Amino acid sequence: MAELAIDAEFLRRYAELERPVQHAVMAAIRKFAEHTHAGAHLEKLTGARDPNVRTIRITRFWRGVVVALGGARYMLKDVLPHDDANAYALSRTFTVNQALGVLEVRDQAGIENFARTLPDEPPGEALFDQASNAELKRLGIDPDLIPLLRRINNEQQLDALCARLPEIQSRVLTGLASGMSATEVWAELADQILAGRDVGEVDPNDLTAAARRTPDRIAFVSGPVELVAILSHPFDLWRVFLHPIQHDVAYRETYAGPALVTGSAGTGKTVTGLHRAVFLAGRLPDDGSKVLLTTFTRALADALDRQLYRLTDDPAVRARITVISVDRLAYDIVARTRKVTVAADDILDPLWADAAVSRAGRFSRFSGAFLRREWEQVILARQLTNAEEYRTTARAGRGEALRGAQRDQVWNAIQHVVDQLARRRLRTHTQLADEAAEIVSRGPAPYRHVVVDEAQDLHPAQWRLLRGLVAPGPNDLFLLADPYQRIYDNRVSLAQLGIHIRGRARRLTVNYRTTHEILGYSVQVLGGQTTVGLDDEYDTLRGYHAVTHGGAPALTGHAARDDEIDALIERVGTWIEQDVEPHAIGVAARTTALVTTISTALREAYIDVADDRRGTDGVRVATMHRMKGLEFRCLAVVGLDAGVLPAPNAVTPAADDAHAHEQDLQRERCLLFVAMTRARDVLYLSHTGNPSTLLPTMAGVTEGAKR
Repeated sequence: MAELAIDAEFLRRYAELERPVQHAVMAAIRKFAEHTHAGAHLEKLTGARDPNVRTIRITRFWRGVVVALGGARYMLKDVLPHDDANAYALSRTFTVNQALGVLEVRDQAGIENFARTLPDEPPGEALFDQASNAELKRLGIDPDLIPLLRRINNEQQLDALCARLPEIQSRVLTGLASGMSATEVWAELADQILAGRDVGEVDPNDLTAAARRTPDRIAFVSGPVELVAILSHPFDLWRVFLHPIQHDVAYRETYAGPALVTGSAGTGKTVTGLHRAVFLAGRLPDDGSKVLLTTFTRALADALDRQLYRLTDDPAVRARITVISVDRLAYDIVARTRKVTVAADDILDPLWADAAVSRAGRFSRFSGAFLRREWEQVILARQLTNAEEYRTTARAGRGEALRGAQRDQVWNAIQHVVDQLARRRLRTHTQLADEAAEIVSRGPAPYRHVVVDEAQDLHPAQWRLLRGLVAPGPNDLFLLADPYQRIYDNRVSLAQLGIHIRGRARRLTVNYRTTHEILGYSVQVLGGQTTVGLDDEYDTLRGYHAVTHGGAPALTGHAARDDEIDALIERVGTWIEQDVEPHAIGVAARTTALVTTISTALREAYIDVADDRRGTDGVRVATMHRMKGLEFRCLAVVGLDAGVLPAPNAVTPAADDAHAHEQDLQRERCLLFVAMTRARDVLYLSHTGNPSTLLPTMAGVTEGAKR
């Protein structure tokens, strides 16, 4: 029997194929895998750049691209239309990276065509004159590329070449061109890809060994049964597939204490956390020890739970992992001691509004929203218990300074609301987190390990709870965060909370989810603002890039909301007709009211909509906040009108507090960035009337006319 490996990119392609083609792929692979002389089914192409590349017939119109790794081992690289498969097989070469030992693919025909456009001698200084041949080879650059590099003298030429190179070599050249030294580039590669592993001696002709060193992108399949299980849910598997840096971070044997993994949207923080939780649970003894996997929202916790079941089928491992949101966890802990009723926003908002008018006196220009944030972000965050403590505490980052008399008025207004809640025996989630932290501090820590996703959105009270849930020590806290996706007002210094992560922080920079075109547009939403991370360091998007290409985002405007919704229904219907699984389609909007309207309209058009309460599968329609941590093959972000985004009630007027106004605007930008980067292959944007001022104008976005 032939041994078969599959490339992760094949999973992406397979999920997009029509069902009859998928069935033909399965039949062809099964026949190939079970045949004694598997090579007999493969076709060599005359003129191929790589003698190890073959094609296999799927249907009359589709072919698979296969790489002979040596012996009876083969890798299925992709399934493409007949002519595209032949063109790919003729043009690509598969080589072993001499520095890292991994298997790489490059567009050799494209490189040859590009080389013909360059002069033999570059005018002026070449881009890589400062790098010696030995340094380039040490960094994994293919030796036969070096003469070509000596002819490149501008970044436009480099970009054109990098589009045809393997990802790692492209990163090396981009780093050198940006001014990094060879030592700095290697340090980044070694840290992010090798993570302390010794590659050992690399045989440039051993493709099998190279493929096995690339478990993040290539998986060897035990047989047809395992392959059928994998291909039954290709999009789901794609979502839990690890990539180079992620694998080393998730499976590191020991972190001496709390570890922090940062990285912007699509870099795989969530999937890294899932694998880490499974890895830690698999090493626990059968003594009731548990791993806590937690996050900010219930919707994301539910998504983590579903992905966890796709990641491992070992019931013992699953039983050792508790998946729950921080709010629900705090509620359950407190509810064991007394009856708990949580104050919803429809109760809280009027209380704060009334306090702003009736209790703040001549300082009533401070809104109810300001009072609530001051309570949560200063008083509860710092556990202040009286007016004197509040009067003297620092309010760094909270905007306009408050004098002593103003603080007394604000304290009195806030205390009025707190007293009202106490009389009604109501508590907020933040109060419950503080109370739960106090409860767990009285007994032994209930968890051996804690994994936290979307950590940038947690409140200090929630961090105090999490710190108390696990004893300090090796592998205690594994945190995943991105300050560019901070969509709540919580700004935390872990060091000040006794969680020290210096020296145990890793940064992910490669976006494996979103296409280059979608990412390029989405990043513009952030407006180039810098932000501070949980480690008190300024975060950066330097090096953040996507590895796949696709179509440009589509932006359409409409004269009326009904027209916009009709266009959305047509777009979703088209995706479904193209065999996109309904659960791989998402629709995001800023307001709950618009989510309700869209859900109703889709159901009336006989399109299934996901309903977790009823256990119904279908298109996921949710607010931008509830899209956190999810991803979809096709995503629509709708209702992007001026006056809707940024949401007026979420932004402090500039006249009241200019600093808070800018913070609120940036949070709305982050929210839109989060929503847009949920898209993997297709991003559709729409608005009614004038578009939101947060939408950037950028080349490459397809704009539709208003109806």
